[in-house]
Amino acid sequence: MAMIDTASKLQSLKRDWQSKVLAPQMQRFGERQDRFTTSSDDLTVAPLYTPDDLASDADAYYTQQLGFPGEYPFTRGVQPNMYRGRLWTMRQYAGFGTAAESNRRYKYLIEHGQTGLSVAFDLPTQIGYDADHDFAEGEVGKVGVSISSLRDMETLLDGIPLDKVSISMTINAPAAVLLAMVVAVGKQQGVPSTELRGTVQNDILKEYIARGTYIYPPAPSMRLITDIFRYCASAAPKWNTISISGYHIREAGSTAVQEVAFTLANGIEYVQHALAAGLDVDDFAKQLSFFFNAHNNFLEEVAKFRAARRLWARIMRERFGARQPDSWRLRFHTQTGGSTLTAQQPENNIVRVTTQALAAVLGGTQSLHTNGMDEALALPTEKSVEIALRTQQIIAYESGVADTVDPLGGSYYIEWLTDQIEAQAADYIARIDKLGGALEAVEQGYIQREIQETAYRTQRAIEAKEQIVVGVNRFQTGAAPAPDLLRVDESVRLAQSAALADVRGQRDQARVAELLTQLENAAHDPNAALMPLIVEAVEAYATLGEICDALRRVFGEYTPESWL
Repeated sequence: MAMIDTASKLQSLKRDWQSKVLAPQMQRFGERQDRFTTSSDDLTVAPLYTPDDLASDADAYYTQQLGFPGEYPFTRGVQPNMYRGRLWTMRQYAGFGTAAESNRRYKYLIEHGQTGLSVAFDLPTQIGYDADHDFAEGEVGKVGVSISSLRDMETLLDGIPLDKVSISMTINAPAAVLLAMVVAVGKQQGVPSTELRGTVQNDILKEYIARGTYIYPPAPSMRLITDIFRYCASAAPKWNTISISGYHIREAGSTAVQEVAFTLANGIEYVQHALAAGLDVDDFAKQLSFFFNAHNNFLEEVAKFRAARRLWARIMRERFGARQPDSWRLRFHTQTGGSTLTAQQPENNIVRVTTQALAAVLGGTQSLHTNGMDEALALPTEKSVEIALRTQQIIAYESGVADTVDPLGGSYYIEWLTDQIEAQAADYIARIDKLGGALEAVEQGYIQREIQETAYRTQRAIEAKEQIVVGVNRFQTGAAPAPDLLRVDESVRLAQSAALADVRGQRDQARVAELLTQLENAAHDPNAALMPLIVEAVEAYATLGEICDALRRVFGEYTPESWL
């Protein structure tokens, strides 16, 4: 009863403040705009938040909604002491040109304090074509590194100890092939697959939704994903088998709420498919990881990460009956928002990246990539990636925000936002469930339409100057972009094609043909394990394109239906 009396008294005091203090001020001066919102727009931000906006029973609210770090529902973090024990992994996303060029960039970053690799692949690699394929012309090495065979992966990881450095790879449709290459290089280094640490993105649903680098139709794609789950559960237990990605959903134009909702809905779909394939939830759930965007609305982003963590814990424990706390923990990588970077006044991007990175840290990320200031113009230069990495290091070692766990926890506004984002994301997930799940929602175009409508509203708001982008629709200077940009020319394709010809000339052709036939035959059998065969094929120097083509002949290629 005391808590109710306190709440009632607070409500009365707040009403008095609104009428006697706030209202006269607003009458006299007004406010900058009629309505304040988060980037989700449907969340209207009040001028003040108090305990009355959360719950009347503070003890119950804390134990049910927050809890302690390292304990269910993990709102305040997945580790009891978070960054007081170990800082997040500083993992700069990099890759361009040849494997040798990218290897030099990785070593440069490691020398400057990077603590994990994050590999960007070029477009042909992402859609399963070798560098000498006709479809690869004009794209080899342009948006990432070109990897066509184990020889390329050997060069890419030369001098990088796989028992000490974790490897994250942004690869989806051919994820099994690139993972097999890392396993093979680890074996060459004397590092067994059981000791490999890293992540393969392996998230095909967001490719259908937002990114487009798919190869196969949904059913065989989901089979490949669960095949990786099964393989890694025993062969690579320290490896994250999937990075369920909200990043690209946000880049396509979603709100923070939609990013959480659609990402977790995809996660639910993957769990359901793994269960349908006969896997036990506690055998694979601890190897699931997530990948989120850090966008511009600083406090909303902090709350978004906390809400996603809590909602996933409840989904895994209550919906799927996972028994182990490791299965409830949402562990995630964050990348600062590429779509927020501007070609105009590129130095402004340093400030954007700093605030986004700080939001990720205050939200409890496990690893972080910070974008280079020039990425709206070209691949980042060494100078810009050094500034981006120094941004993380200054936050880690100079700001003090890593010295206590969840330092914004208990803020009335942060907790209200966390509750609102969780509730609205849960509503979206319920709608997707009614459609038959994330895969069905994708095939119906529901998720794509929701994102497109949001992106359209945002663009209209920017054009109308209702949403300010500094240097773009306000505070313009007319200054030209920085001229010092990194360019990749067509000589990379010529070098890669020559290297491929050399690989094909030296390998055992009969052995490669035999393994590709075995893989193709296994693909016809829905119960056959594919990963062990892919590892064998990779070790025999079958190329990425040859392996993907063997699967194409069985699975076919995905052509999206028009749903507009």
